[in-house]
Amino acid sequence: MFDCAVDVRAYHDQDVTLPKSEQDAMRDRRDSNRRRLRNGLDKAGKPKPIEFVKQGSYAMKTMCRDPDNDYDIDDGVYFHKKDLVGDRGAEMTSLQARWMVRDAVDDGKFKRAPEVRSNCVRVFYEKGYHVDLPVYRRVVTDTVFGEEVHHELAASSGWKRSDARDVSDWYEDQRAASADGIQLRRINRDLKKYARSRYSWRGSILSGFGISVLTTEKFRANDREDRALYDTMVAIRDRLNWNLVVAHPVTPGDTITSGSDDAKARCFREKLTEAIDTLKPLFDADCTREKALNCWDKVFATTFFGERLEEEQRASVAAPAIIGSAALLSATAAAASAVSSAGGGRHA
Repeated sequence: MFDCAVDVRAYHDQDVTLPKSEQDAMRDRRDSNRRRLRNGLDKAGKPKPIEFVKQGSYAMKTMCRDPDNDYDIDDGVYFHKKDLVGDRGAEMTSLQARWMVRDAVDDGKFKRAPEVRSNCVRVFYEKGYHVDLPVYRRVVTDTVFGEEVHHELAASSGWKRSDARDVSDWYEDQRAASADGIQLRRINRDLKKYARSRYSWRGSILSGFGISVLTTEKFRANDREDRALYDTMVAIRDRLNWNLVVAHPVTPGDTITSGSDDAKARCFREKLTEAIDTLKPLFDADCTREKALNCWDKVFATTFFGERLEEEQRASVAAPAIIGSAALLSATAAAASAVSSAGGGRHA
């Protein structure tokens, strides 16, 4: 396979992963929402949250750069179950808890008001991104062995046993157990970027979480970044050829996909096959750097790789001129030094 490892890594670092400035901005938005929610709950005389827990791709650090700022920041808000009671003392339903959070976080300054969704409260921002606030309650149960604690999500179906930390902990365990946890995360981002590289795919392809699960399952570490990405693509595609079902990693019995012929998993499999086919020329004995980089451009629907080649070509043309100028300056300086040493200057 023609070696484009440096180029694939450069693409990840420059066009896939979020720059620090964007990460800082997301953290600021998260923190401002937390302050807004605390203030709103306090003003309304509602229960105070006991903690906030970041979750999803934001917590796993697998978010990808998006030209339309279509970012989903998940920040779970937790309450004590005993505090979540209505005006008449009855236990709050999951819907009531979500509405409580929605009303508290809405300070009237949003262009689009926050909305209650099936499993969270969504806060919208003008630039296109949004913050999701899943609502949890902490349940303490007395047993013969002492207190047992678990958490429940305010879901559309009612209070559902779940904890935002479970998925993040699972992902970190998978990275720690892999041959290269840092590279695994990069390949994970690359695959999510590929799945969102065409707007027409976005509603029909496997979710980012599903891609993360498959990446941890079939990751193929390699000293060459391009081989690691390619080999992982092939391994996932082959796995989906065998079975389209993707199990939820922390909820026994649950699946991320729907049924044995899930359309979104099938779509991801088809797109991986397209990418693998597009990269076939890289295995030809006469493959050139130009051909190889053109293939990677086609895979990610970008011009990044071709532009790198153009920059290299411009630099190679400019280099002889720069070297020549440097040599001329050096020769001139040497001649001037020789004249000065011989006492042949104008003021000798």
